[in-house]
Amino acid sequence: MSEYTPNADPDLRQRIEEGLESIRPYLIADGGEVRLLRITEDMVVELKLLGACGTCPMSTMTLRAGIEQALRHAVPQITRVEAV
Repeated sequence: MSEYTPNADPDLRQRIEEGLESIRPYLIADGGEVRLLRITEDMVVELKLLGACGTCPMSTMTLRAGIEQALRHAVPQITRVEAV
């Protein structure tokens, strides 16, 4: 029997994508976008910030106050959200 890996769990990835969809319109309105890259073994969600989000000086605040909160609401077991 194989060991559980969060990154390979389609239900988990779907719930994270749904959480991203809740905040995506706000990012797009400011010329940005976000893409899910992977979920680590310790439930850290790694994202790529695209467009204006990739160069915005406020992106760290957006990541913590907006994206991370939306994802933790959708998937409470997430420990952290990182931009890579």
